[in-house]
Amino acid sequence: MTVDENVAQVSNLLLYSAMTAYLGSFIAYAADLAEGGKEIKAREGRRRERAAGVGATGGTGEAGTVLTEPAAARRRRGAAVGTSLFTLAALLHLGSVIARGVSVHRVPWGNMFEFALTGSLVVAVGYLAAVVRARRAGLGGGRDARYLGTFVAGPVLATLGIALRSFYVEASQLVPALDSYWLIIHVLVAILATALSTLGFSATVLQLTQEKRERVRVSGGRPGGAFMDALPGAVELERTAFRLNAVAFVMWTFTLIAGAVWAQVAWNRYWNWDSKEVWTFVIWVVYACYLHARATRGWDGRRAAWLSVLAFACMIFNYVVVNIFFPGLHSYAGV
Repeated sequence: MTVDENVAQVSNLLLYSAMTAYLGSFIAYAADLAEGGKEIKAREGRRRERAAGVGATGGTGEAGTVLTEPAAARRRRGAAVGTSLFTLAALLHLGSVIARGVSVHRVPWGNMFEFALTGSLVVAVGYLAAVVRARRAGLGGGRDARYLGTFVAGPVLATLGIALRSFYVEASQLVPALDSYWLIIHVLVAILATALSTLGFSATVLQLTQEKRERVRVSGGRPGGAFMDALPGAVELERTAFRLNAVAFVMWTFTLIAGAVWAQVAWNRYWNWDSKEVWTFVIWVVYACYLHARATRGWDGRRAAWLSVLAFACMIFNYVVVNIFFPGLHSYAGV
């Protein structure tokens, strides 16, 4: 089938529009975090002043009553604007993916650019699902999932920018080795595994940051980044990262198995010691070590977190360096 160039151009236009909306969302979320940080600092200042006043008056204020901090949560206009823009961006992003697939009459993940385009969409949809779930669960104020918006909109926007700058190729048909129904099975699961691993990595980075701030606070210091007080604690973030990585590991396992079956169909060998195959196996091993250490060796906190970071670093190396610089059967960056 021939490529529909007009639809391909529509896909690109929708992608540029989505990136613009993601940028606006990132700015709005960042402004919300900054506003939250200022409010938390002001609240802590008032609390210290009141504590000093309570100490001077024997536990009560001038009127003989205990002073307490108001419990009302602030109206998060920045987060509301950010979520609206993020939702618009995700819809435009989805339209771009669909248009790309329609233009080439196939699933749109036949090369690195399309893989990044679809994978980042899965991350965006996963974040929106988390926001909806938090809202339905009645989570509000400091534990609102929208506080994670900055840490999702930024990476999604960066991924799309890098994909356009370094991996973009014109819409085209598949090479013969990729023209198989296994493309849908193998690559789709790999996209989902990559998206979940990315979300897990984001939670791990936040966990390490929170843990460092908590150590400073325990030692009597005053940690920076007051806006981080609005996020869950290090323990809760670590549990979230573990759950995400555990599901991602199952998908990485299926990716390896499906890839081996596809290799048998395409090249009459289940394993070819191709660079991409080897590094996918390395990713699987590192994630397996992380889950094993976390579940059976009692590793939690920083030790397990750094294993998770190492696994994600291997995944990025596999996607960027191996695909571009290592020749092999899976090198399809120029397709």
